[in-house]
Amino acid sequence: MEKRKTIEHTGLLVLSLLAGEDMYGYQMIVELARRSDRTFDMKEGTLYPILHGLEKNGVVEAYMQEAPTGRMRKYYHLTKKGAERLRAEEAAWQAYAGAVNAVLRFGAGLGPA
Repeated sequence: MEKRKTIEHTGLLVLSLLAGEDMYGYQMIVELARRSDRTFDMKEGTLYPILHGLEKNGVVEAYMQEAPTGRMRKYYHLTKKGAERLRAEEAAWQAYAGAVNAVLRFGAGLGPA
């Protein structure tokens, strides 16, 4: 059986953002903060190493595109492999979160789920 490397939780968040549309780095930072009510306030020094790792693993691709200001921006696109990985990682996360919630409920005296 092949052992598959899992994506860090921050990588999962980035893949989820890119599932909706191609984005550039700062746009991802702003959107992640907005969607999480500022719970995830990612810095560039955190985001770009994640993006480079995802690109190296073939789950995202980067391309340059001119912005309305005339500046060139590096956009990231979710690949087919990335979409498949996102589905698998999302399912694993849901199972994990469900198990944690079940333990928390039981520990709070609410009994089994």
